[in-house]
Amino acid sequence: MKPIYMDYNATTPVDKRVLEEMLPCFGAKFGNASSVEHSFGWEAQEAVDKARQRVAKLINARHEEIVFTSGATEADNLALKGVVGASRKRLCHVITVATEHSAIMDTASYLKRSGCKVTWLPVDGTGLVNVGDVGKAIERNTVLVSVMAANNEIGVLQPIEEIGKLCRLRGVLFHTDAAQAAGKIPLDVETMCIDLMSISGHKMYGPKGVGALYVRSQPRKVTLAPQMHGGGHERRLRSGTINVPGVVGLGKACELAQAEMTKEAERLTALRQRLYAGIVAALPRVHLNGHPTRRLPGNLNLSFECVEGEAVILSSEGVALSTGSACASASHEPSHVLSALGLPDELRHAAIRFGLGRWSTEQEVDLVVEKIVAAVRRLRALSPLWKESDIA
Repeated sequence: MKPIYMDYNATTPVDKRVLEEMLPCFGAKFGNASSVEHSFGWEAQEAVDKARQRVAKLINARHEEIVFTSGATEADNLALKGVVGASRKRLCHVITVATEHSAIMDTASYLKRSGCKVTWLPVDGTGLVNVGDVGKAIERNTVLVSVMAANNEIGVLQPIEEIGKLCRLRGVLFHTDAAQAAGKIPLDVETMCIDLMSISGHKMYGPKGVGALYVRSQPRKVTLAPQMHGGGHERRLRSGTINVPGVVGLGKACELAQAEMTKEAERLTALRQRLYAGIVAALPRVHLNGHPTRRLPGNLNLSFECVEGEAVILSSEGVALSTGSACASASHEPSHVLSALGLPDELRHAAIRFGLGRWSTEQEVDLVVEKIVAAVRRLRALSPLWKESDIA
């Protein structure tokens, strides 16, 4: 029997409607979008333009403000390194948050090693950053604040609009990594005062290897130092032959997400609550990681006392899940996200991330509840920690 997929935060399958629109780009419509001398290039460019408009519409941007990349990681790098590289300030200062994705964390660390000052802000026990802390951290030489819209592990939705308005008031650029949020919750670069936004195709039922960076052009134009040089593609911000099939797929994925987002969010929220209620009704000492309500509709992160999250997953045969720890294979260090929440070691190692998505069903949720409950009970029965607890 095919495993039940509950790891939609890691990646999503390509929607059939997306694939159908991509397929001609591998065959009859194979042209290079930069070939302006003939119809093959014109046809490819037309497809890219259409995709650019679809991506822009999803986030209420102008189509010329969309820069296609290989994914959100490249977009994050271009945003952070690009702003710092284009700044005329002698000692740049960047502000971010302790629970960011490694694409931001590692880029910020690189900038720090290169002489840039970096501030990593803490979060509270639910994973939320304090808007007041952002304001207090801004200095005269601050050039950028980067806060992810939705966390990839615990699904927490940060107060993006409040932070964006604060940055606009203080004259500081605001970037958000929206890889997990785009297509799942409403995002508006105008009302949220966002200057730069990273998105990823494979997180919203599009293809892997393609993403985009929104770069504001009005009223305040954002200037970036390009990180890739060559043919001057994408407004000279990202050289390289455009991945036409991938870009077309991203555009279609954005169009579908915009049309179906509201109903899908309601459906996934109900499934998430069903999953959570079923587990906690059957098992004591289960901890919810992250904010109870300010979270992605399809994300649930739980820690089960006295068991290892990885052991629960291995014991839950036929269910595709991931731990909340995202451990490095060599060091086995627990997740920096869960560490930032202040969780003790035993709960960090006991975490599991459940990711629900477009093809998740009630029947699957109920079956997963059964499998998780059975696995945790078996493992607890073998655990000396559980036997020593005050629950028999």
